[in-house]
This record gives sequence, structure tokens and C-alpha cells, in this order.
Amino acid sequence: MTRYSLPAAVAGAPPGDYSARQASEPAQTAVDIGSVLDDGPYTVVQKVVVFLAALSIIVDGFDSQLIGFAIPVLIKEWGIARTAFAPVVAAGLTGMGIGSACAGLFADRFGRRWAVIGSVLLFGAATCAISFAPNILTIAVLRLIAGFGIGGALPSSTTLTAEFTPSRRRTLAITATIVCVPLGGMVAGLFAHVILPAYGWRGLFLTGGILPLVLGVLLLFTLPESPRFLARRPQRWAELSRLLARMSRHVAMDAVFTDKREQAAEQHTGFTALFRQGRAADTVAIWCAFFMCLLAVYSAFSWLPTMLTTQGLSVSVAGSGLTAYNLGGVVGALVCAVAIARSGSRWPLLICSAGGALSAWFLLGVDVSQHTGWLIFGLGVHGLFVNAVQSTMYALCAYVYPTGVRATGTASALAFGRIGAILSAFAGAVVITTGGASSYLTMLGAAMLVVMIALMVVKRHIPKPGV
Repeated sequence: MTRYSLPAAVAGAPPGDYSARQASEPAQTAVDIGSVLDDGPYTVVQKVVVFLAALSIIVDGFDSQLIGFAIPVLIKEWGIARTAFAPVVAAGLTGMGIGSACAGLFADRFGRRWAVIGSVLLFGAATCAISFAPNILTIAVLRLIAGFGIGGALPSSTTLTAEFTPSRRRTLAITATIVCVPLGGMVAGLFAHVILPAYGWRGLFLTGGILPLVLGVLLLFTLPESPRFLARRPQRWAELSRLLARMSRHVAMDAVFTDKREQAAEQHTGFTALFRQGRAADTVAIWCAFFMCLLAVYSAFSWLPTMLTTQGLSVSVAGSGLTAYNLGGVVGALVCAVAIARSGSRWPLLICSAGGALSAWFLLGVDVSQHTGWLIFGLGVHGLFVNAVQSTMYALCAYVYPTGVRATGTASALAFGRIGAILSAFAGAVVITTGGASSYLTMLGAAMLVVMIALMVVKRHIPKPGV
């Protein structure tokens, strides 16, 4: 078995020369976990972890968007005004905000693995229970509980992905994970198209609950803990050594682990560390960007089908609008991730923010009744730009915050974003009721304009490779 540690062994070495160079080095006890992960190969074990994290986000996106497909059906079945559902939407989003904040602190203290597993099992059980709800109050309470898990899964999964992926692949891996939110929404749209006519909204929520419960059991048996998290806990170094061996990185069982670059940046830990060492302005700007971007995203997730039905479109066509929005989001996020990997994050994020604003305002000139196809296409383009920004901002968080506060930093940004999402629950209902589609689209464009301004303020953007 080849044993090694990094600090000087692979500095500047190409990834392909990693094993060969380590084989020629003498065994050492001090192992720099950052160098081991960043300069080493991208193994099957690491890819499986990213895949499992992505699956958790798919079911997260699936469950978070079910209410948007169910509201038009519930309005007809129960004879309730659309404004009565604003508290239901807000309850779910409030739960997501609380879940986001708590999950980050939990993950940094107790581990990313249990944060992901607990979140998935929680929102799966609560979503299942919604299928038996007798009234709107029960749905609101269960959406609140489900929100705790839905909100917690995102920061925990992205942190786990970041800490299993070599730096050269990290932005794309994180984005590929987060892009599973709109991908999950697309799956929800396909399921809704089939399940709603046959089994109603109860069957839709039952399906949405069973899927994450099955995944949660799978994660219990397959998902390992983050190596960077384990490196900070000497009592778990033997577990870390075994994990590294599975990742083709063999170290001595008595190795001492360090994380030189990130521990040097971790002079402070906890929530206050987000505002130290020159990170205060970036933290506030990122919070503002998340707030307004999630306001725009959840205005679409929660109210887009309802807005389209108020324009005279059928429930199935209205659902197609949200599916197009999510499809555009998948494409946009992946393209933006590739652009960031090549040129850094500043300009791709600013361009996509501007595109989100302009595409929303462009739709103001589309006659819904005469040009439904153009409307659906335009919603896809808008979703492309908005979700490109939202998905890649998680990679920005992973770059700005070091390991000790990475989950807390990401979760706090997402928690502020959830406040914007909660606002969208009421703003969407009021804007659609009072101003119709034109006011709704104006609001989406204005939100993305503020996102662009906030991202201009951020100083620690992901740099261009080699800079």
C-alpha cells in the first residue's frame, strides 16, 4: 500500500503525476488534507458522494415546488381564494429559512452527513403527512415542518460536495448539485401532469414524500462524512484514513492531519467569523443577493402556475410554464458554471443577473392569449438567467468562507434568501391579484436588478484559473 502526505510533495504537480510522485516520497506523518483533496484524482467514491448529494437536492426541489402545482387544484376543489394560500406558502418558506440557518450550525458542529440525512428524512415524512391533511391550516403546519428539512438539505449538500471535490472541479460540481433544484421542479411538473388528473393533490404529496424517505434510508448506508470535517477531529482520524484509502489516497494509520491554507484563515469560528478578516462587506452583499434572487425564484415556484391560470390558460399549460422555467434553469446554471470555471465568477454572475431582469421585462410585451408559445419560451429564458445566478452563488459561498464556517456561511446566506422567499409568498399573491401579470413580471425584473448591484459589491469573487 502506498503511503503519503502532501505538503511539499505535490505543490504545482499536475493531477496526472500525483500517484507517481507520491510513490517516490518517503512516508510522513503530517498530512495536509487540503493538498490531498485538491491535487489528487477525482475518484469514483468522490463522484458517488456528489451524485448522492445531487439526489438529495432533486427530491428537495421536487418537494419544495409541489405546492405551486397543487394550489390551482386546491382552489377549485375547496373553493378558497388564492390569497388564503399565502400563509401556506409562507409557512413552508419560513420553515426553509429556519432550517437553512440551523442546518449550517448543525453541520459545522456535528457533521455534514447527518445534516443531509436528517433533512431528507424530515421533509419526506412531513410531505407524506400532507396527503392526509383535512384543511388548509394542517397543510400550513406540515409545510412549515417540511420546510425545516427542505431548507437544511441545500447548504448541507453543497458543503459536502465542495469538501469532496478537488478545487479544479469544485465550481462545476457545486453547480451541478444545486441545479438539481430546478431539475427536481421539472420532475415534479412531470409527476403533477400524470398524478394530479388520476390521484389528485393527495397522491402528488404522497409520492413527493415517499421518494425522499427511500433516499434517506439509502443515504444512511452509503453516505460518508466530509474528509475536511473529519480532519478537524483527532478522535476520528482513523475513520478519515480509511475513507482516504477508498479514495485512492493511502496514508499511515497514525497520520496527523492538518489543513494549512484553510486553518490559517480560521482565526475565528462561529457566526461572527463571517464578518471578520475583511469578509463583512462580502457577507452582507451575498445576503442581499440571495434575498432578492430567492424572492424572484420562489415567486416563480409558488405563483407562476397561478398567475398563468389567471390569464385564462389551462392548469396543464400553466404547469408547462413552470416546467420551462426549470428547464431553462438547468441549462443556464451549467453554462454559467463552465463560464465561471474559465473566467472567474464576477462577469458571468453580473451578465446573468442583467439577463434575468431584461428577460422578465421583455415578457411584458407578450400577449398571453395570442402568443402562448412565446410566453413559455420567454419563461424558459428567464429561468435560465435567474437560476444560473442562484445556483452558482453557492460556489461563490464555498470560495468566500473557509471550512470551519463554510456551512454556516452558506446556510446564513440561504437563510436570508429564505426571508426573500417568504416575502414572495405574500408579494406574489398581492401583486397578481392587484396588478396581474404585468406587475408580477415587473417585480421579477426589479429583483434581479438589485441582485446584480449586490454582486458588484462582492470583492472575493472566484478568480480566473491561474490568477
